[in-house]
Amino acid sequence: MCRVRRPFRSIPRTAWLLGLTSLFADLSSELVYPLIPIFLTATLGAPVAAVGLVEGVAEATAYATRPLAGRWSDAAGARKPFVVAGYGLAAVGKALLFAAPAWGVALAGRAVDRFGKGIRTPPRDALLADVTTAADRGRIFGFHRAFDTLGAVIGPLAALAFLAIAGEEHLRWAIGVAIVPAVISVAVVARIPERRPARRPADAPPAPGIRQLPAAYWLFLAASGLFMLGNSSDAFLILRGKDLGMATTAVVFAYVLYNAVYALLSYPAGSLSDRLPRPAVIVGGYLVFAAVYLGFALARSEPVAWLLFPLYGAYIAATEGVTKAFVADLAPAAARTTALGLFQGVTGGLVLVASLLAGILWDAFGPSATFGFGAAAALLAALLTAALLATGRLRPPAHP
Repeated sequence: MCRVRRPFRSIPRTAWLLGLTSLFADLSSELVYPLIPIFLTATLGAPVAAVGLVEGVAEATAYATRPLAGRWSDAAGARKPFVVAGYGLAAVGKALLFAAPAWGVALAGRAVDRFGKGIRTPPRDALLADVTTAADRGRIFGFHRAFDTLGAVIGPLAALAFLAIAGEEHLRWAIGVAIVPAVISVAVVARIPERRPARRPADAPPAPGIRQLPAAYWLFLAASGLFMLGNSSDAFLILRGKDLGMATTAVVFAYVLYNAVYALLSYPAGSLSDRLPRPAVIVGGYLVFAAVYLGFALARSEPVAWLLFPLYGAYIAATEGVTKAFVADLAPAAARTTALGLFQGVTGGLVLVASLLAGILWDAFGPSATFGFGAAAALLAALLTAALLATGRLRPPAHP
């Protein structure tokens, strides 16, 4: 008799609850996100460069707070309070965005939203890593990414439904609707259990920190930073779709397609990284990114965009959860939140640079310059990561 495999049966309860939390939070964020460039430019009258500024500041805020949140979480020996507060601030940020009379206030709302994301993400990822081992870490991080991205599929579909019913002149009310799932995410995350570590004796040596992170961590951070220099906000993908002649609803649907591919491939990509060196999977993702950005640089018609958006989902499935799992591999357990927060903070700080540069290149030379630069940076990062992997310099140290 053939036994039926149940791949999700061994997923810990914490991972399920974190997955549901991320589903509702991402549903909220992604209901709004594909509409933000249009909301800023059409409703609030902002220039394209302001889109780069708003999204660059928003994402940089999310990442700049992560090193502090990570270190504070490790020092406090607690993860959950940071996670709950972070999801709560995201709901407040969306309320500010909903009420914004001008793009400057919208920037503040996005910054508060992303500040919440910044203080919650390293502790959340550490909570997830705490219930994994090196043998299944990629699979469970991929499982979480799949849930997170399922919200990114439902959210834009809800935005499409809203647009069909209310029309583009009422984009603001779509943001108001997004506040509801943001509040639900806070209620779900409050149910997550946390195993608090025993109190450290007064004469115990200090907990591991930044100085105890291995050389492989810093080399991987350098390669990832090079990649992030060309990885501008996804808002530019949406604007490029519009530039190629796609209607607003078509752009949102293409964005849904990208997230659907991301959700479908996250778990397989994470499982693959448990069997292969994780950096090898990441290199593959970088190469797909380079191909997609080159495609957007050269595209001259709408049909090309319909091919490139789902390919973009394959890139992020191969990199997002796998990168977090690999950083968790590299760090000792007592410094895991610090390592995740620092890594995400440094690479995220480069998002501001990349997004501002993308807006400047777009305004000065057109979209081909924006996407051509991103493709070149991704290709160089792939070559550097592959070289470090081949020479054994990205080998994780031996720790739990």
